[in-house]
Amino acid sequence: MRLDKFISESTQLTRSLAKKALHRGEVTVDGQVIKDGSFKLNESQQVCLDGEPISLIGPRFIMLHKPVDTLCSTVDEVYPSVLNLLDLPHIDNLHIAGRLDADTTGLVLITSDGQWSHRVTSPKRECGKTYLVQLADPLKAEWVEQFTTGLALRSEEGLTKPAKLELLGSHEARLTITEGKYHQVKRMFAAVGNKVVGLHRESIGEIVLDESLAPGEWRYLTEDEIASVK
Repeated sequence: MRLDKFISESTQLTRSLAKKALHRGEVTVDGQVIKDGSFKLNESQQVCLDGEPISLIGPRFIMLHKPVDTLCSTVDEVYPSVLNLLDLPHIDNLHIAGRLDADTTGLVLITSDGQWSHRVTSPKRECGKTYLVQLADPLKAEWVEQFTTGLALRSEEGLTKPAKLELLGSHEARLTITEGKYHQVKRMFAAVGNKVVGLHRESIGEIVLDESLAPGEWRYLTEDEIASVK
């Protein structure tokens, strides 16, 4: 890899700023000052910037507690992107695995690993997503079986895949689905004549939102959490 590219992909410096650092003699390779950005590195060589070793940023796996009025998008639109909550270099290399609506809170997974992201979101994987749901009207016991059997959604062919509905109170439920249709949770409750007034994602597969994270906070996934997405 070119030295200037290595520096920009290991730090918050752009390629042009990396070249300026090189010209100022701030970069060494195996202890020797190198000013040529086209210098070809091999894997065994150690690069230092201002005397501090640097290395390529590897794959990143992040859980974020999404607050309300943010978008699971790579760009700001009506509301700001959740990526603005990450104080990290090269956020343009990150993408969101499984999106939430602007008014929905809870667990969002963000990664630079495209294959891992695909395993989270692919319908064939049937990765369960669990939501805490607040409803406008009282819940009915018979809905548990209806959600298990599948519901007909407007403008959709066939029924939804079996979902697990757990009644927690007169207006609160926990729902686990394995699909990711557009506004699916809201549309499923609309199909039985109710309206979602609050929606919070608690988990994706075996990854559960860390209770210590306040809305807007994030942390890296543990090795076990990463490996749970098979």
